[in-house]
Amino acid sequence: MTTQKRVLAVIMGGGRGTRLHPLTMERCKPAVPLAGKYRLVDIPISNCINSEINRIFLLTQFNTASLHRHIQGTYHFDPFGGGFVDILSAEQTEKSLDWYQGTADAVRRNIIHFRKFDHDLVLILSGDQLYKMDFREIINAHLASGADVTMAAIPFPVSKIEGLGLLKVSDDLSITEFAEKPKDPAVIESYTLSAKVEEKLKSNAKEKHCLASMGIYVFNRTALNDALDNTMTDFGKEVIPSLLGRKKLYAHIFEGYWEDIGTVKAFFEANLALAQPLPPFNFFDPSAPIYTQDRYLPASKLNKCAVDHAVVGDGSILSNSTIKHSVFGIRSFVDEGCVLEDVVLMGSDYYETEAQLQENSREGRPHLGVGKNCRIKGAIIDKNARIGDDCQLSVDGKLDGRYADGAVIVRDGVLIVPKGGIIPRGTVV
Repeated sequence: MTTQKRVLAVIMGGGRGTRLHPLTMERCKPAVPLAGKYRLVDIPISNCINSEINRIFLLTQFNTASLHRHIQGTYHFDPFGGGFVDILSAEQTEKSLDWYQGTADAVRRNIIHFRKFDHDLVLILSGDQLYKMDFREIINAHLASGADVTMAAIPFPVSKIEGLGLLKVSDDLSITEFAEKPKDPAVIESYTLSAKVEEKLKSNAKEKHCLASMGIYVFNRTALNDALDNTMTDFGKEVIPSLLGRKKLYAHIFEGYWEDIGTVKAFFEANLALAQPLPPFNFFDPSAPIYTQDRYLPASKLNKCAVDHAVVGDGSILSNSTIKHSVFGIRSFVDEGCVLEDVVLMGSDYYETEAQLQENSREGRPHLGVGKNCRIKGAIIDKNARIGDDCQLSVDGKLDGRYADGAVIVRDGVLIVPKGGIIPRGTVV
């Protein structure tokens, strides 16, 4: 069987996305905008398509409306290839009336849907990571080793493994132990790679490495059924460790760029990194394109702007302003005289008509985007936000909390104007 016919991909849409709040107030994690014109979910879906895997299930349950619109407006497969991206939201059944209780519980409840399609393997992916991987490599390694389950793992230097789930492997990469975010130096030392495995790494760093789980798994179909024949709710913390000694578990080492975008800080830094001259993640690779919705927007306009490293999404208008190290989403608008530094401006879902602009003026409401003579630093401005003229928004010296009567939120050291937020003229934070 070809990879296309042999594998089903399952993307975990995540829970409430509390660590990404307030970006997830009105949308689920996979629908959060990324890199000017994409959504987080475009990353795993594009990796699947580029790996010749075109049967994809997306499991979600919170704030799914915008995700539904994006998927339905983006991923259309020809009728002869059998491909699809199917959203499976939590639903009440004869057996259950509650929400998904975790990653494993979500997959367990949907196995009935997977059985309708011929497959030998199930590829389980996270919906909130930024990386580029050819899944055919992990699938081929899985088949060659005779594994029941193969986990993608990334080598981290010992000094950088804080907060990561580790796995211990033998020289043949079979998994022998797990440790959930260890802090004891002796335990961490016991998880360092053997000299034989270290030799396989591309890195020439002298520091020892540990393998951290990426939350990416390949299961044999029967092994997945057996693994979920219980009440365990989470793959990483419960299901996978319970298989030690019962199933053949192997690691597949991945050494490319990988970033877990589960927190506001991680999301902010990953976006700004894309504005660097040589960003760690390459959206310009013609051999592995990242797909998203084709919106047929006009080219962006930058009128008399001083720009120092920026990503600008389609249909944007930036006028006579100073831009430094920032990312602008589709339909972004910045009026003249502004200074923006380290800003992720997500743009807008629509353009305002002349009648709407006149109504805004009558009611004293700022137009979509950023008004005149604003100073913004270290901020995420979510979609459809309205920033009035002469505003000053800076994260410098701010503790996490709410400001400007709750209209501005600082979290993880990042200033955030939530989706649809209105910041009156002259506001200073």
